[in-house]
Amino acid sequence: MKELEILLERFWIIKEQDKELYYQIKDASPKLKNFLEDKLGYKLIINPYIIKLEKLPGKPENWMGIEDFEDRMEYGFLCLLLMFLEDKGPEEQFVLSQITEFVQGTYPGQEKVDWTLYKHRRHLIKVLRFAAEIGLMKVNDGDEQYFANAVDTEVLYENTGLSKYFMRNFTGNLLYYRHWQDIENEEWVDIDKDRGRIRRNRVYRRLVMSPAVYSEGIEDADYLYIKNYRNMLQKDIEEMLESQLHVHKNGAFVILDEGKNFCDTFPNNKNISDIVLQMNGLIVEEVKKGSFLKREDDTIHISMARFEAMIEECLKRYMEGWSKEYREMKLEKLYNEVIKYMQDFQMIQVNEGTKEVIIMPLAGKVIGCYSKDFTERTEADE
Repeated sequence: MKELEILLERFWIIKEQDKELYYQIKDASPKLKNFLEDKLGYKLIINPYIIKLEKLPGKPENWMGIEDFEDRMEYGFLCLLLMFLEDKGPEEQFVLSQITEFVQGTYPGQEKVDWTLYKHRRHLIKVLRFAAEIGLMKVNDGDEQYFANAVDTEVLYENTGLSKYFMRNFTGNLLYYRHWQDIENEEWVDIDKDRGRIRRNRVYRRLVMSPAVYSEGIEDADYLYIKNYRNMLQKDIEEMLESQLHVHKNGAFVILDEGKNFCDTFPNNKNISDIVLQMNGLIVEEVKKGSFLKREDDTIHISMARFEAMIEECLKRYMEGWSKEYREMKLEKLYNEVIKYMQDFQMIQVNEGTKEVIIMPLAGKVIGCYSKDFTERTEADE
């Protein structure tokens, strides 16, 4: 169902920006209510300004978070910006210097905010751009990018009044939380997490929001649920997402039907996606040759050096079809990009202590290579 896909993919739908889509989602919401509330355990917020599906992960993953944020300070700046906006009325204007003064005077971290430091200014610029892009505020005049080179840069902003809907409501007091697990535990307080509605919600969330759900052993409650209720899960996924559920001995995956176009799926149109498809093809080749042996849980353990050698082999074999950026990329950066991409899509895990790469079952599920004609032309040119 298209409306469900939009709700899952977008942070929110702002009525002022897209009235047609706002009313389309609103009209379809009764049909989605059972799946969202009963199966996913999600709350759908509909008010005169926004429609927002409050999405929670079934299991926190490394790839989750704001894509452009790379430092804890950026998340701290965002929280302070939300506090700053809470005291502003809708359409109220303010300037950049008011934000910098508030952030510098309020930031609670051990590292003091110093706007003479370039990295601190870059952190704030990322937060301001994110806030404008997502709809928390509007830029009326100026460009915060100039703040990177000049501390006295001024930009005129306007509050949209949507900051109050950005954070979800928590059942406990955030001031008493010390770890992300505290937030997770608060949702299911006093309830057995491996039974009933809690387990159902967690499994549906993991299947819908994560690239893969892997079995963690015979006592894994989530995987037992997937195997026992496979038909029901498949029916819901077909009806609501028009996709397929593939369940194997050690892994379950939602495979999108052709024509589905979520913004961040695998494979996609990015060149890095093609490269990882080719890497997966090389991995399958090694398994067929007997060079790689699968363990009982269908994982393959190899050294980091061996994995990096495979990336070099992939470069050598397929680089003629790669974009200029990747053809000319330094090997170290290529290693890092491929490894991060495969980690984010749960195709590999990296054990930093042993310098070992654990190849997960999904890596052998979707593979790719160039056509025979392309390969023959490349060899002839050489």
